[in-house]
Formats: sequence, structure tokens, C-alpha cells
Amino acid sequence: MSFFKNIFSKKEEPIKNYVDFWNWFQANENTFFKAIKSHEEIEERFFDKLSPKLSELKDGYFYLAGMYDDNTVELVLTADGNAKNIVFIEELVEHAPKIDGWKFTALKPAMDIKNVAISMGGYKFDSNNLFFYSNDNPVYPDEIDLCVIHNELTEDNTQEIGNGTYVFLDNYLGELDFLNNIDNLKIISRQEAEKELVPIDKLKDFLAWRQKEFIEKYSGLRCNTENDGYSSLEAVLNNGRPLLAIVNSTLLEWDGKASHPWILEVQINYNGNENNGLPDASTYELLDEFEEQIMLELKDFDGYLNVARETADNSRQIYFACKDFRKPSRILHTLIKKYSDKLRIEYDIYKDKYWQSFERFRLN
Repeated sequence: MSFFKNIFSKKEEPIKNYVDFWNWFQANENTFFKAIKSHEEIEERFFDKLSPKLSELKDGYFYLAGMYDDNTVELVLTADGNAKNIVFIEELVEHAPKIDGWKFTALKPAMDIKNVAISMGGYKFDSNNLFFYSNDNPVYPDEIDLCVIHNELTEDNTQEIGNGTYVFLDNYLGELDFLNNIDNLKIISRQEAEKELVPIDKLKDFLAWRQKEFIEKYSGLRCNTENDGYSSLEAVLNNGRPLLAIVNSTLLEWDGKASHPWILEVQINYNGNENNGLPDASTYELLDEFEEQIMLELKDFDGYLNVARETADNSRQIYFACKDFRKPSRILHTLIKKYSDKLRIEYDIYKDKYWQSFERFRLN
């Protein structure tokens, strides 16, 4: 794949849905095809046309484009590893029409180790100079915590080696498996290694084995929160303003946390300056309404657990632990548009297999 570009461009004529986008693409595909095949004026003839149209669907689209074979251009749409955008990449490609001379791919695919050789910043990244080993923690037995070793890593080239190693793994494992199957990753030198080094070409088999174990252990595990206990917490921030939190204390003691490894964090900003950073009555009602809308769509028996919420300093955060990241992304994207004239809402989805980010809610 030859060309990579972040999609942030000035919007032109609005495209409202996937069908609109692909209709526009079909009308221009011949120009795009010629630009990629000839390697001539690719920015002007392809990237600068495609970028604003994708950005009108949603922020966060990235892409790669190049010749798949002599007669076929491959357009790979990617979320660049951002979990909350994965589902929108997949949906867009699912709606793609069949166009002669084009291959559309959702997310960067895995590659054979023999075909993965990256050169970046004056360094090489391949199966000859990369190794790994797994760190085992009895407290977090299902966490995939890896150290990856590059032969040439020093204190002076940490950034260059780190960037190249991530690009290598992204291409070798594929975007989705890299995101799904590794929880923690640290890049170290040979001198820092504390275990026997395993060749990097064994990594796929290792991750497949660990993922198989994980699925066998947790597949179908759900939690009914109907009779759970809740704790109300109060604290004072450094600026003197109050913080109020409501936490499902039963869930914090649940031994099945790893089955719901994806954390949905919703942040809603409001103006509470007249109330010491807390919402007034009408805003409080609107915040509760929004949270109820989320809960109507993300139910515990489907694998989505409302763990906590905290309110302070002109902001409310709502936290769900989820079995996957696709449905929460869709639901929040829809609700944000629905409430866009009433609330300022942002959200993120991150992986935290043992809910370590919720430890602050525990009562000591």
C-alpha cells in the first residue's frame, strides 16, 4: 500500500449516508483509477476529492490506496486503530457497490510475515530483528501483556523504533486483531529483556491460542444487574468544587470483568458555574434523560453494564463496561446527533480488561 492520508478537509456538498457516498464515488471512479495507476497528481485527482466526502459521513476515516494487481486498485479504509470508529469503516465497505477495477477493504488486513518488511527512520523492522515474550500476572490472568524487542533499540532512538514497531505489528497482525488481541505492549531493548526471546513470527499463533482460551472461558457470560447494590460517593476537587458519583458497587466485585473489556466513557459538558460546577434542576433532568436513552439501547443482558457516573466541574461522565465496541459506537453516534441542540457530548471507547480505571471508585 502506497498512500496514506488523514481525512480532515473542508466540507463541500453534503453527503448524508453511505448510498450518497458510493453514488458520488461511482461517478468519479474512472478519474480516481487513472490517478492511482499512473501515479500522477494523486493528491489533486484523488485524495483532495475523496477526503471531504468521507469527512461528511463522520470524522475519523483514514485510508490507504494502491494497485492490488495490474488491473485493480485497492482502497483500504481504516480507523487507524481507534475502536470507536471501527464499525463505521466496516459499514461503509459493506455498502460498497461492485465496481470493475476496484477492491474495497475494511481495516488493514493481516499479512504473511514473509511480506512484512518495514523501513522507517533509517531502521528496518522484520522477522530478523523483532522478538517478543509475554508477561504473566496472576492478578490479571487473561491480560495479554507483551514485551516486543528490537535489536537496535537504544535510549536515543526510542521514538523511531517505537513507531516502526507499531507499523510492523499493524501490518503483520492486521488492524482488528492488533486492537482485539493485545492489551498492553511495551517495546524494549535486548538488554532490558527478562525472559527468553520468541521470534516475532510466532506471535500470531500465540495470540490465537490465548484468544481461544479466552473465548472458551468467557463466551456468553452475562451479568444481571437488577438487584445490584449502589454506592453514592462525594469528594472535593482541588479547585474546591464538589464531585458526586454513583457506582454499582456489586459490579466492582464481579469476577467476570474480563468478559466485558471495552469501556465506554461518555462526557457531557454543561454550564454549572452558577451552581458550584453542578447542573441546575432542568439540566440534571436532561442529563438523566440522556443516560436513560443509552440504557434503553445498551442492556446488561446483552453485554453492556452501567458501572458508574460522576458529576463535577461542569461535566458528567458515564461509564459502561461492554462486551464489544461496535454497538456502543453506533448508539452514541446516533444519540449525539439527536441531542446536538441540547447537550455537548463526547465519547471514547478504550480497552481495560480488568476495569483498572474504576479502582478509584472503590471504598477503602
